[in-house]
Amino acid sequence: MSENATPAILTGQPLEKLDHYASVMEIFHASVARFGGKPAFSCMGRVMSYTELDRLSGHFAAWLQQETSLQPGDRIAIQLPNLLQFPVAVFGALRAGMVVVNTNPLYTEREMANQFRDAGVRAIVILANMADKLERILERTDIRHVVVTELGDLHPFPKRQVINAVVKHVKKLVPPFSLPEATGFRRALSTGAAQSHREVSQGPDDIAALQYTGGTTGQAKGAMLTHRNLVANMLQARQAIGPALTEGAETIIAPLPVYHIYTFTVNCLFMMETGNHSVLIPNPRDLDAFVKTLARVPFTGFIGLNTLFNALCSREDFRRLDFSRLHLTISGGMALTRASAKRWEEVTGCQVAEGYGLTETSPIVSFNPVDAIQLGTIGIPVAGTEVKVVDADGLDAPYDTVGELYVRGPQVMKGYWCHDDETAMVIDEQGWFRTGDIAVIQPDGYIRIVDRKKDMILVSGFNVYPNEIEDVVATHPGVVESAVVGVPDAVSGEAIKLFVVSRDERLDTETLRAWCRKGLAGYKVPRFVEFRDELPKTNVGKVLRRQLRDEEIEKSR
Repeated sequence: MSENATPAILTGQPLEKLDHYASVMEIFHASVARFGGKPAFSCMGRVMSYTELDRLSGHFAAWLQQETSLQPGDRIAIQLPNLLQFPVAVFGALRAGMVVVNTNPLYTEREMANQFRDAGVRAIVILANMADKLERILERTDIRHVVVTELGDLHPFPKRQVINAVVKHVKKLVPPFSLPEATGFRRALSTGAAQSHREVSQGPDDIAALQYTGGTTGQAKGAMLTHRNLVANMLQARQAIGPALTEGAETIIAPLPVYHIYTFTVNCLFMMETGNHSVLIPNPRDLDAFVKTLARVPFTGFIGLNTLFNALCSREDFRRLDFSRLHLTISGGMALTRASAKRWEEVTGCQVAEGYGLTETSPIVSFNPVDAIQLGTIGIPVAGTEVKVVDADGLDAPYDTVGELYVRGPQVMKGYWCHDDETAMVIDEQGWFRTGDIAVIQPDGYIRIVDRKKDMILVSGFNVYPNEIEDVVATHPGVVESAVVGVPDAVSGEAIKLFVVSRDERLDTETLRAWCRKGLAGYKVPRFVEFRDELPKTNVGKVLRRQLRDEEIEKSR
């Protein structure tokens, strides 16, 4: 059999030290011991060292253990943007033996309630800016303990009061709310400081986080990421990215949301493991403030995605920055275009290394070696990881053959929380995870993604699933049926377009978009709406989204 006919099953290099650590917290304590006084995280000019992170997370762990009814294994939602409170709350919760449920701060009440009920969340740490939403859904959840924090809570006096006053009274970003049983984040820390906490013994198979994803069906499910999954991916990142870093010496910009698995693993975990400093950007959409932060920070690394690279490179103030220290730029979350990568390199002098991953794989599956980047590919498998392509007949495919990408390795999730049937659909008896992405393995071992999950839409790096939007639209009394597809967009990669068959002639675009805003995060609201007399369907009546999508692609050419 010729090489081209041989099934292409790639295996990354051996993964080192996986059995050295039983849990994320073992790595945390090792990093604190090694890097104590060095900066771990900073935000809005406030720097937190590893020693301080250890102390404050210990205080929060003590509060959870001594002042609440929570037990190890209970789920605690962390609904925060990129603030110093995030790593304090996450590591405090893990030290108390809890399961972290990362929650998008942009969620609507409906989305929050669905996730909290599904996960059986018993406690939450939430930013005051969205506490009014929690108030309205609290009785529909099992949440018994609420911790509310304000934007400036971990800044020193008087800056703390100034930040919180401006946010609340000048910018009016904190809607009124009433949660009389809630505890302020600062109070929880001060109460915990007067008490002791006990480190909870955790094993590799214990769940560390429930990371919600639409999976391959669009129905939100919690990927059970164990301590072994996250430890493995930290160590895999070390072997893939580590050669480009100097331990304890890097300053890495973290503009993408840390509740997302990409930044959660790379910045909150991997950069912590290597003793480096992550600069948390609370609102990267405020490009004026973002660039001013970059001008003040001598950054050596940047974690971003295609749309952000484009937006920054279009700004004159960004192009004037000093990039002399920048030697690592990582792209993930959405496809990196050659044009964006080349423009970033022209502006900054730094190449972009693209990686690939999924929520269900903690997330990193493959990465471009920083000294051998191939634009247009997602690199090679990280250590301890096997990948293959399976063709339409279910057979392992040879090199240069299009098929579905399968992954096997220690970073593959334990399964979907309370959805054994969904787990069985994506993980086979041999442990292979079906990504749903269509790929090609090149003879040189690099992987190319040639298509995405069948119906998923990628808006500025956020996964959007048509089923969810269509479910909300279907509740409008004037809608007969609808279909949602992604259409090409130069800014966000894709934009959402809604096709509607209506029974009400007065129904218009803005009415439907307003309806969607009531139940969907802003990035899920359709940008375009087209009314039709009927939608294309299969013989059995299933709407042909692909036909609609192909029509839109053809129009854009």
